[in-house]
Order: sequence, then C-alpha cells, then structure tokens
Amino acid sequence: MKCRHCNCQVTLPLIDLGCAPPSNAYLTPISLRRPEKWFPLKVVICESCWLVQAEAYSRAAELFNDEYAYFSSFSTQWLKHAETYVQTMIERFGLTPDSRVVEVASNDGYLLQYVKQRGIPCLGIEPTASTAAASRLKGIETLEEFFGVGLAGRLAAKGWQADLMAANNVLAHVPDINDFAAGFAHLLKPAGVATFEFPHLMNLIDGNQFDTIYHEHFSYLSLTAVQRIFAANGLTVFDVEEHPTHGGSIRVFAQRADTGSHPTSNRVKLLLDQEQAAGLRSAAYYAGFQTRAEKVKDDFVHFLVEAKRRGQTVAAYGAAAKGNTLMNFAGIRPDLIAFVADRNPAKQGKFMPGSRVPIVAEERLRHDQPDYVVILPWNLRAEVMGQLAYVRQWGGQFVTAVPTLEIS
Repeated sequence: MKCRHCNCQVTLPLIDLGCAPPSNAYLTPISLRRPEKWFPLKVVICESCWLVQAEAYSRAAELFNDEYAYFSSFSTQWLKHAETYVQTMIERFGLTPDSRVVEVASNDGYLLQYVKQRGIPCLGIEPTASTAAASRLKGIETLEEFFGVGLAGRLAAKGWQADLMAANNVLAHVPDINDFAAGFAHLLKPAGVATFEFPHLMNLIDGNQFDTIYHEHFSYLSLTAVQRIFAANGLTVFDVEEHPTHGGSIRVFAQRADTGSHPTSNRVKLLLDQEQAAGLRSAAYYAGFQTRAEKVKDDFVHFLVEAKRRGQTVAAYGAAAKGNTLMNFAGIRPDLIAFVADRNPAKQGKFMPGSRVPIVAEERLRHDQPDYVVILPWNLRAEVMGQLAYVRQWGGQFVTAVPTLEIS
C-alpha cells in the first residue's frame, strides 16, 4: 500500500490481528440475524515518514454512521479532563466572549458545554448523527459533517475563523490525514491555536496496548510523524504535553505556519529526542509486537477456559472498542464471557460486534454476581473498580488482560 501521508510504498509490518468487524458496529436483535462485515485488521509502518497506519479496507462513512454508539460523557474522568482543558486554554490564550472556539469531532458536547458555560461562542463539528443530536440537546451548535479543507473554507467564509480549535482523539481516525490537517490551517485566525490529543505511539508499543488498534483508527501517531504531517500542511508545532488519558496521550499545540507567533517550547525537542532515542525511526523498535500481543491473547483465553472448567462465571464491564479488538482477536464468545455491562443506554440491549456477547445494564452485575468481572477499558481501571466496588461483597474479583493478565 501507499503511505497515506507521503505516498511512499509501505511494506514493514507491525501487527496482524486477523479479521474483525468495525469495533463500534454494535448489533441489534434484528441485525444479529444477518451477516456481519469483517475486515482485515493489519497495521504497517512507513519507513520514509514513520507514520504507523492501518491497511484501509473500510470507509469512514461505514464506521461513523447513524448508529455510532460512543458517547464521551459517560466517563467522569474524561469529563473532568475536558473541563480542566477548557479552563487552562482560556487562561493560557486569553479567550473571552469575543473569541471563537471550534471543536472537531465534538461528540456529544462533552467539552464544548464548558466553553458555552463561560459565554464563549463555540461550534461543534461531528459527523455521527447520534452524538451530534446529544450535543444539540446541550444547546451547542453542531454541524453533522466530516472535517477537511472544503468545510474549513466554507466556515471561514461565514466568519467562523477560530481563536482555538480542539481535536481530541480524532487525528488517528481520519483516512485523509493531509486534508484534515490542512483544514486547521484554513480555519484558524492568524494568531489562532489548534490542539490535538491522541494516544502516543510509544505507549502503544512499550505498553503492549494492541487492543487500541481497531478499524476506526487509520493511524497510530508519534510526534515525529505528526510534526512532519503538519509542516506539509501549513501548521507548525510549538508545544507538546504528556497526559495519562487513554493509556498515555500527548497534546500537541499547533499554529499557522504563515502567521503564528508562539515560540517553540523546549518540550517539543525533548519529546522528539526521546522518540529518537527509543528507536522509533528503526524497524527494530517494532519487532516482537506481534508475539507480545499473542501472549496476552493466549493468557486471557487460558484464564477464561479454566474458569469455565471450574464452574465459575465471568462477565465484563465496558463495551469499549478496545474490548472488541481483544475479544475478536481471542475468539471469545458468550460461553466464556456471559455478558458485558455498560452504563450507556445506547449500547444496552445490543450485542458486541463479532463476539455477539450481549450488552446489558450495570444492574445485571448485582443480580448475577459473577465470580470475575473483566474490565475491558483498562485505561479506566481505577475509575471502574471504584464504581463497581460492590462486586467485592460477594467475593468477586476484577480482571484486566492488557498489557498483561492481572486478577485482583
């Protein structure tokens, strides 16, 4: 395949997770009777620009459709992160009610609600109908479109050039990463700032976080690759921060290359040097990732089979996309995990794609009292264990499979 950024031929493999349906394509009782679309799930590495990317077999419109069921507001930890972000950006860049804030992939308004509360005009851009509708219920103007140069040009012509643009956990989700990045350069005001948050590639590799690989993610990002992509599309990186969210993320600050005046922080060089020292620009750094992922799969399946043989019951919590990657890679079915509990009503009553494990309300855990509860969104382990502390009352234990099998 050709690299989606630099168009060079890409041949270096990172991992092959077999085939799986889109991780957020939850099944209804009706669709349960129909065939599912499964796509190969392979990731490769461009040795020219070092962009790690999935082989593209599905289109964005197939993944982010009317039945998209990921709602950001169901994580209290993420809401707190968003509120802190808004306050920090207001203070750092002097945002006022005369400013304009645009969020790309605004989901259900989890972040812009805090911008709106502070009296700052804001606009959400969100292509999925379900989450865009939830955002509008919060009183947030939301465009139901995919972002790129075309939309940016139309918005700029209507006076929507932005002082601040936010893009959380979306840069990895776009198939045309060049058009997407260039859109920010078109929509920012001359002194405007854009921030991008995404899981850091080094954490994925070093932490064996292979379950964060799924069809919605077209790219897996390092600062090395992102800086190059931005430079080719009218943006310069002037700062970077590391955050613990999603198993270890970075927040990249960018400005227009032609008019931006923010000085470049030394943190940019430090992180680039860290990536270089780790060997991110060498094939050797990525070797062995497949083997480590297969060990997690084997250990997890062994645990589930042994629990079944002992007559013990296993349920899971959190119908997360990463959980679907793990379950489909491991070939899990309802005989090994009886159900997945989730707080999101949009997922309850549906079934996990591929594995077809039923998704139920959290109350089912109290009723069935399983011996083990597998926390699929392991990045929220502490939050979930606190929320489900009552599982201990009947002697239940918590399990996470990634990065290694842990029972507590």
